[in-house]
Amino acid sequence: MLPSLVVGLRCNMYEWISDILHRQNGTFIFKGPSFSSLHCVVTSDPRNLEHLLKTKFSIFPKGPYFRDTMRDFLGDGIFSADDETWQKQRKTASIEFHSAKFRQLTTESLLELVHKRLLSVLEKAMNNSISLDLQDILLRLTFDNVCMIAFGVDPGCLRPDLPKIPFARAFEDAHMRFVMPTCVWKTMKVFNLGTEKKLKISIKGVDKFANEVIHTRKRELSLKEQNKKQRSDLLTVFMGLTDEQGRPFSDKFLRDICVNFILAGRDTSSVALSWFFWWLNKNPDVEEKILTEICKIMGEREEIRNGELKNSNELIFRSEEIKKMDYLQAALSEALRLYPSVPVDHKDVKSSN
Repeated sequence: MLPSLVVGLRCNMYEWISDILHRQNGTFIFKGPSFSSLHCVVTSDPRNLEHLLKTKFSIFPKGPYFRDTMRDFLGDGIFSADDETWQKQRKTASIEFHSAKFRQLTTESLLELVHKRLLSVLEKAMNNSISLDLQDILLRLTFDNVCMIAFGVDPGCLRPDLPKIPFARAFEDAHMRFVMPTCVWKTMKVFNLGTEKKLKISIKGVDKFANEVIHTRKRELSLKEQNKKQRSDLLTVFMGLTDEQGRPFSDKFLRDICVNFILAGRDTSSVALSWFFWWLNKNPDVEEKILTEICKIMGEREEIRNGELKNSNELIFRSEEIKKMDYLQAALSEALRLYPSVPVDHKDVKSSN
């Protein structure tokens, strides 16, 4: 199937995979050259997915191939970890994400980013007839948001001058390893060529950003004044934990935590929103129905009925109002169904089942 893969890479790989899955009733075996590691089963059958991700989850880890391919970038973070390492990170993050303090911080962060930065960037572009890459803008929004709520830092990527994002290319460059033989990308890495050269530069930028965040937090926590404030974000929580030997986690492990959770919060949300707005542009009738639903719900507010709201930018949706937006929820869900934020999930297998 190697010639077919080349064709897929030259156009849209996910559409290419989807087309083959459709023709093969949801499952097919991919076989690359004998000297490569491109041997796998590809499936979209819901029964198989339930078996992999739920029924027999424990025997389908990420596995050594995935970790070896992504170790330079992801390290031992939650995206590439298995077994106890994965469980500990997931449990710690889950507790933090479901806390009342974290939800409040998320709300405050989004209000700041949307009303004081995102709307300003969009309004400036509109007033000056400047075209924008919406996906890039949304990546900046979610990058700033996850850094603020999970690590307590504001990288300011959504500032008016739109500075470069250190994660912008690293993840894309790292994924190129999955579509070429292992011996090829490892040779390119040794001789610092092509995508491996780009990836090395990108990872340096990522490491610099993550290490600055960690060292800044350590300095803050060493001050008595900061200890009294009892900061509660994901990085601070992990800094307070210990490994199996009872020792604090190393800076390398904390770096991996930062990188993995930034990717988890940045890419998934921004990709979902990008496809959602793309679909709205293609389906103006759906956009009209969403606006009608929002106007109807917001029209129940007393200040809006009385005409007391002077600036629409000051309008902030309340949680109980958002819960009533059924059509908006359905439209978002449909966009995710058609274009999932994580379209491919790699799994290895421990034993026959």
